[in-house]
Amino acid sequence: MGAVYLVRHGQASFGAENYDVLSELGRAQARAVGVELARRGVTGIGARCGTLSRQRATAELALAEFGSGGSVEVDARWNEYDHVEIAAHHGGGAAQGSADPRAYQHALEKALAAWIEAGDDSPCAETWPMFLARVRAAFDEVVSGLGKGERAVVFTSGGVISTLCGDLLGDAAGGMLSLNRVTVNAGLTKVVTGRSGTTLVSFNEHAHFDGEAINLLTYR
Repeated sequence: MGAVYLVRHGQASFGAENYDVLSELGRAQARAVGVELARRGVTGIGARCGTLSRQRATAELALAEFGSGGSVEVDARWNEYDHVEIAAHHGGGAAQGSADPRAYQHALEKALAAWIEAGDDSPCAETWPMFLARVRAAFDEVVSGLGKGERAVVFTSGGVISTLCGDLLGDAAGGMLSLNRVTVNAGLTKVVTGRSGTTLVSFNEHAHFDGEAINLLTYR
């Protein structure tokens, strides 16, 4: 039986001029999830990540904690949806603002629901069906390449992970809308694959942020 670990990136720079950069807390989260993966014996693997800076930096920092290291294959299919464009077309142009992140999150969730509802008719460059197709294809490629007992690690984003988890449970759109809001920065999701198919066995694990590390726990 093979296993795929889906890792959400560390905290990005909400409200900053360039969101796509890990905050100092995000860098600490990335190192912490690397330590957790090493503790589980997930070492010496060939990892994957998207092309976004926050995803690549999380992968590099986490893998540095692996003793034996490992290479990172960059694949744009693991990128997050374009929240700026979706907010512009479906959310009345709502913009990130450090003053009220909860208000922005609420507006974005409404925009995501409208984006999904619009389907192929959305004016966004990437529609919901297009996003779903690319993340499914990226995931299927990883799963099909796993041998017996092999493991893969993918550093990606909350929307991607939530969509894939929903898809495995029979409702990709529902997963995106209900699971995305609770994904933890640098949280772990585990999927196993074998003769009986591909199964979600854990979502959003973050015990590595319990106890003395509780200050590392963030959702946005």
